[in-house]
Amino acid sequence: MIKRLFVAVLLTASIVFLSSCGMTQKKARGSETEILVVADSAEFAILETALSQVFEKEIMTPQPETLFTLKRIPLEQLNSKKLTKNIIIAAPLNSNSSTADYIKNVLDDNAKTEIKKGNQININQNDLWAKGQLVMILTAPTMEDLEFQILRQGDNFIYAFQRASDARVKDLMYETDYTQEDQMGRLLKDFGWTMAVPIEFRIAKTSKEDGFVWIRRGLNTEIERWVFVHWIKNADSRYLNADSIIAIRNRVTKEHYTTTDSAWVTLTEFTGTSEVNFNGRFALLTQGLWVTTDKYSGGPLINYTFLDEKTKTLYMLDGSVFAPRYKKRSLIQQMDVLLQTFKTQGEMKDEDVKHYLEKADQK
Repeated sequence: MIKRLFVAVLLTASIVFLSSCGMTQKKARGSETEILVVADSAEFAILETALSQVFEKEIMTPQPETLFTLKRIPLEQLNSKKLTKNIIIAAPLNSNSSTADYIKNVLDDNAKTEIKKGNQININQNDLWAKGQLVMILTAPTMEDLEFQILRQGDNFIYAFQRASDARVKDLMYETDYTQEDQMGRLLKDFGWTMAVPIEFRIAKTSKEDGFVWIRRGLNTEIERWVFVHWIKNADSRYLNADSIIAIRNRVTKEHYTTTDSAWVTLTEFTGTSEVNFNGRFALLTQGLWVTTDKYSGGPLINYTFLDEKTKTLYMLDGSVFAPRYKKRSLIQQMDVLLQTFKTQGEMKDEDVKHYLEKADQK
């Protein structure tokens, strides 16, 4: 998965698209991982390396996969592809290509002026032609400027598409009575925090003494997913560093992720820690690969660790996937979305706390 940099996409320029305002929109369709690039063939040949470097970054799961894949289409095919989830329209303003003419026609004069000044090169439009869709215009005064800015601002662009994708995945995961509210209430009642517990998941293990809860899906199946929450009271910010996170995780998994053959799960390949905004909190995002010490199984993991300043409690939220014969990029994304539903009682509205506690008491 991509590092979730703590950045905002800073664009609000006007677009004079003919959108579906006031109409009931169809849901965006197509692959979560494919981005259609509307571009002239000659211009795409120049931009392809930069675009690929940004959007087709390779991740290890442990097999190599890419964050997104790019597919170029000519402008004349756009009308038939307008419901696609992810779309980029790219061309420099000084070009005479049909794509450049299209961009110049849909941007207002203020946007063009700002772009010519070099103040912005991308404009994002959510839900333009379909619900859940992201359309991004990438442009600049010249081709050289555009290529340079794609590389320079690439993290902003990938963040925008990943955020849109996460929102769609979350809607899909929880759209129709998909969460077990009684289990969410149980977590809140017993531990003072909660998170979504999808219908196929179960709370497999809890230990208030160790500050540990394990939630899992797919026991002894071809695709297994696990989430654990670990917390340490009377903590401080000294825990928020890569070495501490790795040590804490390995200690927790050795104690609670032990197999029947006395092997246990360990973080075998550390791919990096980055500072992120986790639901309004400063957090460290750790990504890597896990493996059992007997080398029998392994897969990708994603981990958020943050300090709750009010209660001086360190929280570690961790998701793992085991799917040896399947692509795992989308599966680990689902774990990421699940972890992001975490809330402490102090963050919740009083009516929500009351609702979930009542659900817990009904069981």
